[in-house]
This record gives sequence, structure tokens and C-alpha cells, in this order.
Amino acid sequence: MSSQDLYNLDGRPRSRAGDAIGSPGRTAPPDHRPEPRPDPAVLPFIPPGPADRPERIADLRADHAEGRLTGPRLLTELAALTGAQPVDLGLTPADPGLARRFDGPTCLRHECLPWRQTADTIWIATARPERFDRALADLMPGTGPHPPETRMVLADRSAIQSGLAKVHGPELQRRMVTRTAPELSARHWSALDRAGLSVLALAVLAAILISNPAALARFLVAGAILALVVASVTKLSAAITHLLRPERPPPPCPEHLLPVMSILVPLYREDRVASVLPRRLERLDYPRARLDVIFVLEESDDVTRAALAAAALPPWIRIVTVPDGQPRTKPRAMNYALDFCIGDIIGIYDAEDAPEPDQLRKVAAGFAAASGETACLQGALDYYNAAENWITRCFTIEYNTWFRLVMPGMAKLGFAVPLGGTTAFFRRDALEAVGAWDAHNVTEDADLGMRLARAGYRTRVIDTATGEEASARPVSWVRQRSRWLKGYLMTYAVHMRRPRALLRDLGPWQFLGFQAHFLTAILHFALAPLLWLFWLVIFGVDLPLIAIDTGPAMRLLATAFLGFELLVMTLGAIATRGPRHRFLWPWIPSLHLYWPMGTLAMWKALVELACRPFYWDKTEHGHTLTEEDQPTVPIAPESSLSRVTKAFEM
Repeated sequence: MSSQDLYNLDGRPRSRAGDAIGSPGRTAPPDHRPEPRPDPAVLPFIPPGPADRPERIADLRADHAEGRLTGPRLLTELAALTGAQPVDLGLTPADPGLARRFDGPTCLRHECLPWRQTADTIWIATARPERFDRALADLMPGTGPHPPETRMVLADRSAIQSGLAKVHGPELQRRMVTRTAPELSARHWSALDRAGLSVLALAVLAAILISNPAALARFLVAGAILALVVASVTKLSAAITHLLRPERPPPPCPEHLLPVMSILVPLYREDRVASVLPRRLERLDYPRARLDVIFVLEESDDVTRAALAAAALPPWIRIVTVPDGQPRTKPRAMNYALDFCIGDIIGIYDAEDAPEPDQLRKVAAGFAAASGETACLQGALDYYNAAENWITRCFTIEYNTWFRLVMPGMAKLGFAVPLGGTTAFFRRDALEAVGAWDAHNVTEDADLGMRLARAGYRTRVIDTATGEEASARPVSWVRQRSRWLKGYLMTYAVHMRRPRALLRDLGPWQFLGFQAHFLTAILHFALAPLLWLFWLVIFGVDLPLIAIDTGPAMRLLATAFLGFELLVMTLGAIATRGPRHRFLWPWIPSLHLYWPMGTLAMWKALVELACRPFYWDKTEHGHTLTEEDQPTVPIAPESSLSRVTKAFEM
């Protein structure tokens, strides 16, 4: 074989080396032309190597991902295999006019940048020559009867992404906030609308309160009772369904069929966890060459950027910087970073997450065994600081009840599932089809679950868990919960703009499930103080201020209320029956003292919905480490008095 012979990735011969790489400054001459003189601004010419084999490129990718091959050396080896010439985009940047003629998100996904054009030849810089044919098919689907000739050059991945971000900046920034369809987004929640609704609601309540306060009280009590009954029946039905219909785990996905996964990790002022987060992700058992982890940083977040710079990130973790803008929310940042992903599966982790090592393999197996309508696999969330204080214990009981019983049961019942904000994995095509995340919704996960269901997709809950850090202070707990509840209010309002359309999209069963979950959650937290009055009724106390006596009917309701409370405790005991969580059983009765914080959070959410609907009340992380993250130097145990003081520290 001549040294000038080249082959495509499938082994078919292609044009000679002179035709393949030529000089970027001239068109391709006939075969008898002399050897081209390389442009001095371009890296030195490297002769092509042996046959262009996909297996060899895969080996190079694996060596680079595992840290055995540097980035420059990878580029050199790829040049030797493909015969394509490396270029330095810092010395010879792309032609902005040419690059703008191509779709920016498509270029980002394929890691290619239209670089130069000479006569009828377009030179495209790529970091993945093995994907070049697929990139051309997506970039130039219909170029007419006389399409321009395309040639490939090689360039550094980060340089390509930086060039694309610069050239397509306005388009990418617009997509951050407009991916979701206007009728399904909260971005049109205007100040005038908020003020009008607030004034109307207050006026109606004031009128009823002045004219007939007893009627208003009875109406609100009835609403609270109805919310409690519906919520309890829904939780019980979901829990029973989950327990009676266990699912067998799917068979493992063969190694060669494991998909490329892009994992988005939004970070904002997370310098406390920046040093431990890469180590936690290092424990994931997944081929590094098929793992694309993106730390998503805000442009102004210098503290996290500095902390990550000191952490020495591996090659399979990269940083994408989100341009400053409003609203500054997690979904806006993820929308921007989504275009930079190269995987067909998109996953989400939070800054403080510690996923189980085999989690991604379970995700791959789950998608391989699932039907095409399954768009999302949701894992469970757990707390690694459950034993820190009383708040974290109650929080863990609540989380286990939701993620281990209620959420998987809702999925098995066929309800639309409000997703968790982390450990959610999506088929990329489905995620993009529904408009990704609503940048203006502060509970983007729950909203996305509803939009997936409206589009006909399904969500499944898989048997894997991610450790998180529970909020251990009352103030931080209320701030976090108020953001969640504000998002629930926003999600309910957005999807109920057109109830008939929602009913048509979801169908009667899922529509009822939507009401049973969102409306009862909102009413239950908002009207919970009225339910607490039943504790007084149980002990025979009259409530004349709200015209409630202690007759037989009311005593029956009070007894039912007590039964519902016992149901909640029973579900909590079942959810924490495993050996890791059984120590929480003595704390389950104390949930009655835990829920009032939720009511406080709800009223905070209602005020913010009217005044600051898009404000992201950030949760601080990094106060507690997992056992694997603990320093080797022994630390003196904390006294009981100190733990009690910390639990109620403001």
C-alpha cells in the first residue's frame, strides 16, 4: 500500500492524501500537482498513517479519557490516522461569516467549526474525525445540485467550542430562554398579571371575610379536608401499587453498546464542594471515553471557577461558561449547556451529589430495555447527612417516602411524574422535542415531567440512588422549600392556563393525577393550620371563631384526620425499613412538628410569586461531607448540646 493511500472509517479507500488535505489557501489541484506548501500559521503537516480504523480511534479516545494521552498528542495521533491537517484556531481563527451560515447547535453537538472557504471548497475543523460524515449529513442536508466540496482539518475541542460560542453567541443566548413553547412557559408571567391576580384574590377573600367570616372559614376548612383526603388516597394507592408490582431489573447493557452520556452539573457559588465533586464522580463505573461531564458555570462565578482550577479536572470533565443574563436560574444555565453536549443521553446532577458507582450502567440498561415512548429515567435521592440533626432526619423520612414509595407508584399507576431536580436522565431527542427546561420556572424538573407527559412520553423510576446534602438549618430549609413550592404554584398556573388543552394532552386519568398531586400539595401546605385545629377537636375543644362545634360529624372528621396522620407515619416506616434508615423510626412521630416549616415556606412562596417569581433562592452546600470525603485527620465528635444548638441555629 502506498503511503499516499487513505481509507474512510469503514475501510473503503478514498482520495489520495494530496486531495484530502491540500493547502487551506487554494483549491484541490489534479493528482500530478507538486506537494503543497503548508501555511506557516498552521501546525506542521503530518503524513497519513495506516488504514483509517474506527477501533484505533476508539482506543485513542479511551487513552485520552483515562489520562494516558494528552490533548495535543491525541490530535497528532488522529492526524496520523486520518491524514487531516491540524490547525491552531488561535493563530488562524475561523471565518465568522462562513461559520454563521451553519447551525450553531448542530456544530456544537458534532464538535465541528466551519473554518475557511476557498472557491468551491469549505474547510471544516473538527475534534472528532470519526463523526465527520455524520456531521456533514446534519450540517448540509440539502445543498442543491452542486454542493460545495468539503474538507476536514483537525482542531482542539475547546478551541472549537470557544469559536462557536463567540460566533453564535446571540443565537445560543436567545435559545437559553426561549426553548420552551410560549404557551407552556412561565416567561409571560408579567408583573401586571401578578398584581391583578393578587388584588382580585385579596378582594374576594376580604369581601367574604367581612360579609360572612364563618362561611369563609367553613369553605377553607372543607378545602383543607378535601386536599388531605385526596393526597392521602393518592399516596396510599401509589405505595400499594409499587409494593405489589415490583419490577425486575433489566439485563446489563453490553459494553460495546453503552451510549455516550452527557452529564450536566450546574454550579453557582459552590467553592465548598468544588474539590470533592470530581472525586465523587470519579467513583462512577462507566467507560470514560463514553462519559461527557459538563460543569456549568455562570460567567460571574469566579469563586467556583478558581476552586475548580485548583482541582485538576480529568479530560472527561469540562467547563461550559454561561453568559450573564436574566433570569439567573438553573434551567437557563442547563439550556445553554445542552447545546454543548455530545451524548444521546442527558443526565443531571447537583453540586453536592454523590451517585452510586453503578448508576450510569443501570441507566444504560434501563434505556436499552425501555420502549421508545420512555423519555426519562428518574433515580431516587437520599441524604448522606441524615443523622446530622432532627431536621435532616425528618427530611430523610420525607424524601424516602416520596422517592421509594410514592413516585415509583405514581409512574406505575400511569400518572404524569413530577421529576426530581437531579439524577434524571433523558433521551436527548425527546428532551429537545419538548423544549428542554423552562428558564423561568424555579421548579423546572416538575414542569418538565408534565411537558413530557403532555407530549406522550413516559417516565420510569429506576432502582438507583444519589446521595445529597439535606438542609440542616430552619432558614435554609424554608428557603429551599419555598422555591420548590413557588415552582409548583407556577407549574400549576402555567399548565392550567388552558384546562381543556391539558385534559386533551394528558387524558382524563393523568389529568386527575395532575390535580391530585399539584393542587393538593399547594392546598395542604397553605391550609395546614386549619387542619391542626382538629387536634383540639379530638380533645373536645369548641372552635366558635370558625363556627365549628364538636358534634358527632366533626368528631368523625377528627378521627379520620387522626387516621390520615397514622397513614403518613406508616408510609414513612415502610419507606425507611432498610438497614441504613431504620434508625429513623423513633423520629417519625415528630413529623408533626416538622410540617409547620412547610406552611411557612408556602406563604413565603405565595408572596414571592407575586413579587419575585423568577428569583432563585439558592441552597448553600458543602456543610457536610460523605464518609468517603471525610479528611483522614481525626475530628473530635460533636457534643449532643452542640447538635441540638445547630439544629435550631438561625
